[in-house]
Amino acid sequence: MKIWIGIDNGVSGSIGIIKETGEALWFKTPTKSELSYTKAKQNVTRIEGNLLYDIFKPYIGEQVSVLIERPMVNPMYFKSTLSAVRALEATLIVVEMCKFSYSYIDSKEWQRALLPEGCQKEELKPASLQIGQRLFPTIEFGKFPDADGILIAEWARRKFGNI
Repeated sequence: MKIWIGIDNGVSGSIGIIKETGEALWFKTPTKSELSYTKAKQNVTRIEGNLLYDIFKPYIGEQVSVLIERPMVNPMYFKSTLSAVRALEATLIVVEMCKFSYSYIDSKEWQRALLPEGCQKEELKPASLQIGQRLFPTIEFGKFPDADGILIAEWARRKFGNI
């Protein structure tokens, strides 16, 4: 069975899974908070690798294509960049353990195809959520601010439907 997985990278991201049968699943990226490894007393949020593996495990051995949103890397936002890169590495370890093929996408590429033309930065998350709710009415997004993970999976399904 063909399966497309979209990953909105980061500790505040989400994961969308679309099967060739049309079934769509959505998950908040599983994370955990723990004391930071620095001298200052602070917490750091990390990807919970075991829980991420549990999400992917049912698809091992299937024709899976994973599309990961490229992380934000900007030295001016050192802590955010560090978090994004750590999240990407943890995600890649699990994806590679599952032997899934993967590639990267810039947010603007999938947004251009699925979100309304002319969306400004502050409109992207609400537009993503509204489009996600319309395309996938069976998914309960709760209070999550966007549907990026499932929209990335949908973009992959439309673009690479023939894996």
